[in-house]
Amino acid sequence: MRLVIARCQVDYAGRLTAHLPMAIRLLLVKADGSVSIHSDDRAYKPLNWMSPPCWLIEDGDLWTVQNKAGEKLVISIEERINDVKHELGAEPGLQKDGVEAHLQELLAEHITTLGDGYSLVRREYPTAIGPVDILCRDADGGTVAVEIKRRGEIDGVEQLTRYLELLNRDPLLAPVQGVFAAQLIKPQARTLAEDRGIRCLTLDYDRLRGTESDEFRLF
Repeated sequence: MRLVIARCQVDYAGRLTAHLPMAIRLLLVKADGSVSIHSDDRAYKPLNWMSPPCWLIEDGDLWTVQNKAGEKLVISIEERINDVKHELGAEPGLQKDGVEAHLQELLAEHITTLGDGYSLVRREYPTAIGPVDILCRDADGGTVAVEIKRRGEIDGVEQLTRYLELLNRDPLLAPVQGVFAAQLIKPQARTLAEDRGIRCLTLDYDRLRGTESDEFRLF
């Protein structure tokens, strides 16, 4: 991984155009080829980025990052404050707790819990920023990304938002809708998700397992 702190401006040309004026930013170049530009006031979310497959061409203080679709990030560096490289080694991956992992497995097996006509594409669908829990298609063939949590909180919504932003850059998948699924979804998380056009789904663990309690049934 390469970390460059520099005073720079950034121009993006693709399906949209965007401009970041001259300022001090963090340029993050990862081993998978991705390049992202970060500020100091947006937590984990980059200001702009280019996902692999892409390539970086350095011509002195002019960087050009381009992908197969012809989209470009042009980074003009005025001053380099720091430029370091680190080898992070193999990533063992996020270990989900047992309930969360089992919820993912069960929902994949019973994908029509999401709606009639849904079909599974893949569990743990890989992206440059981590795997999406479930990628599936709805009855109309549209792509749907599902993030599964035991407790649905704001950070889970933010995580799904990042996946959706990335997946919607892929013309073979876009447009991609999101579903935030959890056993319990906090009101703030539900409000944020719905504001971003993400559907919320409360999961019944016992029903998915087929072991719904009959304690209060008469028959």
